[in-house]
Amino acid sequence: MTIKTVGILTGGGDCPGLNAVIRGVVRKGMNEYGFRFRGVQQGWRGMMEGVWEPLGSEEVSGILPRGGTILGTSRTNPYKTEDGGEIVIENMKRMKLDALIAIGGDDTLSVAQKLAASGAPVVGVPKTIDNDINNTDFTFGFDTAVNIVTEALDRIHTTAESHNRVMVVEVMGRHSGWIAVHSGIAGGADLILIPEQTPTIAEVIETIKKRHARGKSFSIIVVAEGVTFADDDYVVQESGTDEFGHVKLGGVGQLVSDVIEKETGFETRVTVLGHLQRGGTPTAFDRVLGTRYGIAAIDLVQRQDWGKMVALQGNQIVTIPLEDGIGELKMVDDDLYNIAKVFFG
Repeated sequence: MTIKTVGILTGGGDCPGLNAVIRGVVRKGMNEYGFRFRGVQQGWRGMMEGVWEPLGSEEVSGILPRGGTILGTSRTNPYKTEDGGEIVIENMKRMKLDALIAIGGDDTLSVAQKLAASGAPVVGVPKTIDNDINNTDFTFGFDTAVNIVTEALDRIHTTAESHNRVMVVEVMGRHSGWIAVHSGIAGGADLILIPEQTPTIAEVIETIKKRHARGKSFSIIVVAEGVTFADDDYVVQESGTDEFGHVKLGGVGQLVSDVIEKETGFETRVTVLGHLQRGGTPTAFDRVLGTRYGIAAIDLVQRQDWGKMVALQGNQIVTIPLEDGIGELKMVDDDLYNIAKVFFG
């Protein structure tokens, strides 16, 4: 099989660094391998509908520092549609794609793995701002998010101290607390609540009271959006789920804020950083990592090593089977959380 035309798609939530991957794929693929590229629009939705645009040197020029994705994205799941997998494979033929690079998180890569298992020439690039894809140390976008949250905590510290307030900062982290822990440690948080731990409201209240009892007049609490408390479910913004079965999270920060103010009498405010964590230009680390991932991905295509994905292990870009990166998420380990706990209260 001779590879001539390669499709690229980005699925799931956007994050800084996606354009660096696209640029790396296209520049090396064109210059060294002579490939043509087609940018599939809006993730798997574009593959279901056969929507694409030409992707070449002009299209990727200047995109390195841009956030988001020039290809657009969606949370479409082809396997929620009858014969969805077959439709994607048929559209690959209609679009004359000899290979497809899917850039995304657990959901996007799960679709890629199913397609590869059906014989489709597909490879993957891991992407999640939450940094919870298994068997890869870091995903691009995470470092940018941590820097954004850390800057926000630095700013919130000054107003918290000025007004003697408890400030609750809600950050991203559906299943894992990587952003919360890293930014909380960097930003000097007095308490960090993450999904991997199951705190009780009483423990939160006790920590804040102890801190104030020893003379501190303000506190900063970082809360991952996916935190649950004993015997409680997720706090959600609205009912229903997306095509991958995910609820829309949001509101746990307000819940924590309300309880603290009620139980302690301390004036408490909440800040929800939300999509600010996804936006803007990627950090240097994420630009470099995205570029390395993109170049490694097109090398996989050149070798026709289908059903694989690239990953960062230590400082090396490696190749692993798609099934090794999906399904089981990478959680914050106790050692890292224990470092954060040294500074609680």
